[in-house]
Amino acid sequence: MTTIALRVLLAILILFILPLATHALWWALRHDLAPDWSRADWTSAKILPDAREHRPALVRIYAARTGRWKGIFAHHSWIVVKEEGASRYSRYDKVGWGSPVRTNAWAADARWFGNDPQLVLAIDGEEAQRLIPEIRRAVAEYPYSRFGDYRVWPGPNSNTFVAYVVGKIPALGTALPPTAVGKDFHPFGDFAGLTPSRTGFQLQLGGFLGLTVGWVEGFELNFLGLVTGIDLRHPAFKLPGWGRIGLPLPAEA
Repeated sequence: MTTIALRVLLAILILFILPLATHALWWALRHDLAPDWSRADWTSAKILPDAREHRPALVRIYAARTGRWKGIFAHHSWIVVKEEGASRYSRYDKVGWGSPVRTNAWAADARWFGNDPQLVLAIDGEEAQRLIPEIRRAVAEYPYSRFGDYRVWPGPNSNTFVAYVVGKIPALGTALPPTAVGKDFHPFGDFAGLTPSRTGFQLQLGGFLGLTVGWVEGFELNFLGLVTGIDLRHPAFKLPGWGRIGLPLPAEA
């Protein structure tokens, strides 16, 4: 084996396999995980106020760890909107069973497989009101919205769906967590383009391999759906399994 091949293997081991393995060990030692979907908590985490008592428009993107072994390395993400004065939230998810794109199948801020939602993006007021029609239009235009259009790995999955909406609306100005496996999925032949935020470029090989460099997205390497990288705008490391480790994002502060 050549020196170059050995260095590549060593880099893969250090950057991808080792962080994932340590997170898998930590995950296996947890005692608070639901054993199956039927016994998991899918109720509201009480993060959002009662929609009837919150008049301003609102846009949220949430992500929560998936269940059982998939939680070692992946989050599930979804979108929540509410127009000014509306009495209820609208939640959009893509799932792998039934009708692929679901509306209000769960509470807007519900736990996912018992795991609390993590706030990815928060926009309120006039800016949210302006963006909501664009978000609803992007949801309606999502190209993988038919039965059978879901694939856990490397996509298109729930995170591919949210990444598509974000990419259609650069004004959202956010990036999904590095553990949102499937966010970088592109069909073969769509090798290069701008990042979803339009602040950099992205090279992808069907979601299996990729490189992302952008002001919003940071620097990311994708290997078989696992992401490692650095966020320079809000300094942090991005590690497989562990996700983002560093300063909190503005939405989390």
